[in-house]
Amino acid sequence: MLITPLEGRIYHFIPGLETHLRAELDDADGLENPGEVLSPFLYYAKREPGPVYWTQNTWLEPFELHFDSISEAVKALASIQRNWAGVFHTQFRRAALIQDQLPALPSKPKPFPWHLPDTPMGAWTLMDKNTIIASALTSSPFPRGVVEFEEDKLGPPSRAYLKLWEAFTRARAWPKPGERCIDAGASPGGWTWALASLGAQVLAIDRVPLEEKITGLNGVSYMKHDAFTLKPEELGKTDWLFSDVISYPDRLYTWIEKWLLSGLCDNFICTVKMQGPDNNEILSATRRFASIPGSSLVHLFNNKHELSWMKIKT
Repeated sequence: MLITPLEGRIYHFIPGLETHLRAELDDADGLENPGEVLSPFLYYAKREPGPVYWTQNTWLEPFELHFDSISEAVKALASIQRNWAGVFHTQFRRAALIQDQLPALPSKPKPFPWHLPDTPMGAWTLMDKNTIIASALTSSPFPRGVVEFEEDKLGPPSRAYLKLWEAFTRARAWPKPGERCIDAGASPGGWTWALASLGAQVLAIDRVPLEEKITGLNGVSYMKHDAFTLKPEELGKTDWLFSDVISYPDRLYTWIEKWLLSGLCDNFICTVKMQGPDNNEILSATRRFASIPGSSLVHLFNNKHELSWMKIKT
């Protein structure tokens, strides 16, 4: 058995958004990144380019493991840590035998609220019969970057609330009963529903009315308005600010900047929606939000052509 550390990082492609990752890697490096496609899902950047956001999961400390038997591979991984999630692309039967002998990972959809365990989640892939590439440390706390929740099929008017649940779970924080929340671009009301379900007081703002069943929820009030034209001083002190507005990233940034300067809100979760395929515009928006001190930017599993920006008071 031989374990060899690898330089750089490995990135798990977001299906359909591979070009964004490649553009981001080249931009961070200042030149074309001499990487290698390891599988239909994984890209190895041999140089560490700095923060990267358009990835389902990043393998932060990759290594190569050469082994002679399945039991030897299992023993080697288990000796490093408990949790390992395989990404299979070849030698499927052999890979399945290795994964089956590692400690089982929870596979059922999660209820919400769900408190994220502190134990790290590793990732591995089988390259050939006797070679594994793996990383004990990854950017996502979820196996392969995937999280599924027990969905509510009756209450919310859309599935957008799943983004909010995932963001809360990652942040290990969410509104407490009675806390004031502003939900910008709230219609039809998926995020408002999720916030009201937590017992929060929600001001939902949109030019389009919420679904009637959402407006009638306890603690929900509705304002017909373009949220981005409202100044923080007009809305007043709030505990949480949310935005899932379909808009150009620059417009969202300008509004958020006003809130940050006002000091009238402590916690933010906003969706940065990309309006087109232009990688230069996407990279510019990504850099701008990522540069806000004390915040994080991530592509959630439940995001589409968008990123989630979060700033949570600790």
